[in-house]
Amino acid sequence: MLCGMVVINASDCPQQNVLGTSRELAVNAKTYPRVGLNSFAETLPLADHEVVLTFDDGPRQPTTEKVLAALAEECVRAAFFLVGISSAEFPELVRRIAAGGHTIAHHSWSHPMMSKITFEQAKEDIDRGIAADEMALDKVSANTPSTPFFRFPYFDSTPATLKLLQSHGIVVFGADVWANDWEDITPDQELRNVIERLETARKGIILLHDAQARTAAMMPAFLHYLHENGYRIVHLVPDAPSQRNAEVEPMMPIMP
Repeated sequence: MLCGMVVINASDCPQQNVLGTSRELAVNAKTYPRVGLNSFAETLPLADHEVVLTFDDGPRQPTTEKVLAALAEECVRAAFFLVGISSAEFPELVRRIAAGGHTIAHHSWSHPMMSKITFEQAKEDIDRGIAADEMALDKVSANTPSTPFFRFPYFDSTPATLKLLQSHGIVVFGADVWANDWEDITPDQELRNVIERLETARKGIILLHDAQARTAAMMPAFLHYLHENGYRIVHLVPDAPSQRNAEVEPMMPIMP
């Protein structure tokens, strides 16, 4: 089973009457190698009205900063799946995400469709993205991600790349609810999308994009909706002890 049902201390939040973060959930790849009902058969074991906020394609100026500000206003923690080429461009923003208590996760180097390139090219892009995120975070190029969470661009995995990540003890994330914020829609339309889908699902991993201006503009209203409707935020963190004890293959050298 998953470990780490840790309640966030209310004293960590200086604001009163805010959404807050209900608990942390520590996840390891040995138990839940792939989660998200859009792509896989199972998802995280969340209770009714529990949601996980995840953001893809950052970091980006100024939209990531606006998303971070909205989350900070409500004392909410999320997971950011970073694109390595953007992490290399905005390393200080990566460190700001981490300093806000959020989880740094990975989303490749250049955001390719993995099924359209060779396995060797896909592996290089994954490795290079992880290395760039780790360099931005700690100023050290690491062969193994400090947080072993990955989401494929466009949810486009292959059997070979899924096997690769599982062999390295990396959790692969899909999503349960999303807002179609990659489409040319207004912030109000995006808000309606995510609320309608969440009212049906009632819980789950929510996919948003901090690189999108419409999402940055929508976030305060969406967080207010979650608060007013009794939703609770679950913050994902790596199950560090389990990861250290897991039998996984060593990461191959990072490609230049």
